[in-house]
Amino acid sequence: MPAARTDVIVVGGGNAGFSAAHAATERGRRVVILERGRLDDAGGNSFFTAGATRIAHGGLDDLLDILEPDDRHARTVVPPYDAAEYRADLDRVTAGRTDPVMADTLVTEAASGVRWLHGLGLRYRLMYERQAYTRPDGTYLFWGGLHVGNVDGGEGLMSDHTAVAGRLGEEVRYGATVTRLLTDGDRVIGVAYADDEGEHELHGDSVVIASGGFEANAEMRERHLGSGWANAKVRGTRHNDGVMILAALRLGAARGGDWSTAHSVQWDAFTRCNESNRALTNRLTRQSYPLGIIVNRNAERFLDEGADFRNYTYAKYGAEILAQPDSVAYQVFDASLRPSLRVEEYEMPGISEVTADSVPELGRRLGLDPECFTDTVTTFNDSIDRSRTFDPTIKDGRRADVDPPKSNWAAPIETPPFYAYPVTCGITFTFGGLKGDIDGRVLRENGTPIEGLLVCGEARGGLFSGNYPGGSGLAAGIVFGRRAGSVA
Repeated sequence: MPAARTDVIVVGGGNAGFSAAHAATERGRRVVILERGRLDDAGGNSFFTAGATRIAHGGLDDLLDILEPDDRHARTVVPPYDAAEYRADLDRVTAGRTDPVMADTLVTEAASGVRWLHGLGLRYRLMYERQAYTRPDGTYLFWGGLHVGNVDGGEGLMSDHTAVAGRLGEEVRYGATVTRLLTDGDRVIGVAYADDEGEHELHGDSVVIASGGFEANAEMRERHLGSGWANAKVRGTRHNDGVMILAALRLGAARGGDWSTAHSVQWDAFTRCNESNRALTNRLTRQSYPLGIIVNRNAERFLDEGADFRNYTYAKYGAEILAQPDSVAYQVFDASLRPSLRVEEYEMPGISEVTADSVPELGRRLGLDPECFTDTVTTFNDSIDRSRTFDPTIKDGRRADVDPPKSNWAAPIETPPFYAYPVTCGITFTFGGLKGDIDGRVLRENGTPIEGLLVCGEARGGLFSGNYPGGSGLAAGIVFGRRAGSVA
């Protein structure tokens, strides 16, 4: 009996995979999406995101056509963020290690990609609760180049993608674990996969790998990221275990990008079920750290909390936490700072929060040496340049001249009660993957393409290294997923 056949097979039903599927379907291709998660466990890492998507734009007026109506728009300032600034941010946060062709493509096509998806039915909004501060006059000021996100976050993103797939006639098979790439000579002609009904083969003209990185594979993390990475908490889907990346490598595919680093954040250390939690998703992150200080088990600061806006440091600071004693640290704030913390993250149910009416008592409750902790806080407070005004909407230069320094937003920890939030390393996705051309054709080491095989999303390496600008992951999934689907 001949194997079942379609035109395009997409392995992975996240944002990149659906973007590839939509683009292929618009060209008249018959598409089957093989999603490893069951219906109640689908969506890859995209489900777990806040939906933030970094695009170049000319300010609020340039965005209104894609945004859901909101009465706050009339009182909102959204600074323009052009392609040159986007490109410079990619270069800066990756220390120049971003692939220049991929980077140029991302910054010039992300906005049109979002408009394309909006035209298909995806809904977008301004991210007031994450990327804006309220000013004394009641207006809102956005900051950090990251302004637009999906309605209802990652859950809304995947719900909208699924609805579009249904309207376009794409077939989604849930609970389908792809086990092998099928070949005829040097060409990929399909996949083998397993589901509750058994083993199957599906043939097609093209296979698009959109199944994520290897962050959920502890053995691969330890081997490629380094000692201790097996202890990182998996923020997103448990299905991104690198199996499809390894399958392509066995066919002679080249590695792409930086296999030694990953997107990792400060993550609630002690809340129960703090891995792959589909109810709380990204609410287990702790991302108001630029306002306070962070100390380790030795009651010592070890990084510059105010080096840059959160959007440009949060994806690398998880690795810094992992390297500390017991891979745990504590974000510390006082009563004057506490109201400015992100409500969705610091008011969540079951949060790991420790409070006290004095600094020494807070140290004791954290299990730290109270004298060392008090000395750390006092030294920090005494070193603040109070001639500058504290302003979290800009890099205010309000510095604490200690070692390490705090370059911006240095506010004294002096008003009781005091608050601490235990954090560890939460891994989001790995930066290394397969090497592809600009349209996602998987390449061999000699630069020739493996016929019939494409890649997009987190399974593709090259764009990020060491760090990334917040919101550029979903943007890359749209841009390079769309490109892969346009040639599949």
